[in-house]
Amino acid sequence: MSIIKNDQNKSWNQIKTNDSWALFKIMAEFVQGYERMSEIGPCVSIFGSARTDKEHKYYKLATSIAEKIVEHGYGVITGGGPGIMEAGNKGAHNAGGVSVGLNIDLPFEQHDNPYIDNDKNLDFDYFFVRKVMFVKYSQGFVVMPGGFGTLDELFEAITLIQTHKIDKFPIILVGTEFWGGLFEWVKTTLLDSFQNISAKDMDLVQIVDTEDEVIEILDQFYEQFNLSPNF
Repeated sequence: MSIIKNDQNKSWNQIKTNDSWALFKIMAEFVQGYERMSEIGPCVSIFGSARTDKEHKYYKLATSIAEKIVEHGYGVITGGGPGIMEAGNKGAHNAGGVSVGLNIDLPFEQHDNPYIDNDKNLDFDYFFVRKVMFVKYSQGFVVMPGGFGTLDELFEAITLIQTHKIDKFPIILVGTEFWGGLFEWVKTTLLDSFQNISAKDMDLVQIVDTEDEVIEILDQFYEQFNLSPNF
């Protein structure tokens, strides 16, 4: 019994040691991210599925949205991978604008797309560090149809704005056919039936279908507010 207990104590102590040293790696990712992202200037992040085919209408729409975003004076940030992320970087690249990729190593989906600026291709090991970079340095979120990762980014941003942990910025959902049912549920269930959110929380997102609507929302917002990091 004492041998088992001693082995357990050794294992637990080893875990504590490894956790302590991991803090230095986490700090290094934050330092690198802050230093490089602070030099890039105002950008809008585009999110969406890594699985979206190049011939899909939302790939083409994301490319067009990114082009217009650049034409209106912003750079584009994506997760750096294929699908919608590639479309966002492609549009920024085509329009001659800043094209940023915040990459992370994933087992099946993630690889760098070829449209990221060479000096703006950042790699992360930790999802939470990467998410901080998106939230801190984005002047808006444009959210295309996606999966769990896209939903994670979306609802974290909504929560941070709702709880006043970060400044408000535009969160624009593209594709009524994709997002309409989800936010109808948010309204009828979270708001109307259970009162788990307030009515004003519904104003934190806007659902659109065209690139012109995306640009109109961004321009109207920044006619009133300064472009700056969000915290």
